[in-house]
Amino acid sequence: MPSLPPARHLLRAKELVDARFAEPLTVEDMAAAAGLSRAHFTRQFTATFGETPRAYLQTRRMERAAAMLRGTDRSVADICVAVGLTSVGSFTSSFRRAFGRSPTEYRESFPPAATWAHVPACVLRVYGRPGATSRVPESDRAKTAHGKKTSPPASS
Repeated sequence: MPSLPPARHLLRAKELVDARFAEPLTVEDMAAAAGLSRAHFTRQFTATFGETPRAYLQTRRMERAAAMLRGTDRSVADICVAVGLTSVGSFTSSFRRAFGRSPTEYRESFPPAATWAHVPACVLRVYGRPGATSRVPESDRAKTAHGKKTSPPASS
């Protein structure tokens, strides 16, 4: 028998965490987003997603920290604060539990961030647009009315 998708109220709480993981979120904030009491929310969230709301928040933070360690040259302390944590020691311990090595060791196992070619967002937007062949040329737009070619007016 297929399982039912998570209830929308739980997804709202999960989306809150995904969007605002770097803020000082509490389980009460998540429960409020879901419109449930803290205890009921925690039970439902854990039963549905297989981890507590707090663990889910911590997982999001660790995943974002790992991406920042791979893709930037920011210090471990900067990354710790950027993902919403305040203690570098706790961050390092949590990171080691999640990834099996310290943030510094994790970063050293990837090529330096400076070796990656960074493409500015404006360039990505220009080259990500549809080509000119997918657009109707101006000369053809003048000839068309509601998708049909118009015939030239009859000469008298």
